[in-house]
Amino acid sequence: QVQLVESGGGLVQAGGSLRLSCAASGRAFSSYSMGWFRQAPGKEREQVAAISWGGDIIVYADSVKGRFAISRDNAKNTMYLQMNSLKPEDTAVYYCNNKAGSWTWGQGTQVTVSS
Repeated sequence: QVQLVESGGGLVQAGGSLRLSCAASGRAFSSYSMGWFRQAPGKEREQVAAISWGGDIIVYADSVKGRFAISRDNAKNTMYLQMNSLKPEDTAVYYCNNKAGSWTWGQGTQVTVSS
């Protein structure tokens, strides 16, 4: 079973930036398309970005397109989410998982954007 640990969240003013990291245990990471997800209070978890196992196919939710950038380093079993031009509506707990969300979820990392 793959274990996922998210980090890098915090409190930032609107317009600011954060870089999230996702560290995965096990060998499966490099074989899977991966995704970043977020869940805001009272809302369902949504996928905001996904990246293929080789990093050549990337998709973003419309709400973050042009502001967020997903990347991965398979040698380090790590995935990243660079978040720029943050908005208050980006406030949520951010999680990583395989693109289908089928592994056990980690604790997530809280991102809070103040206006």
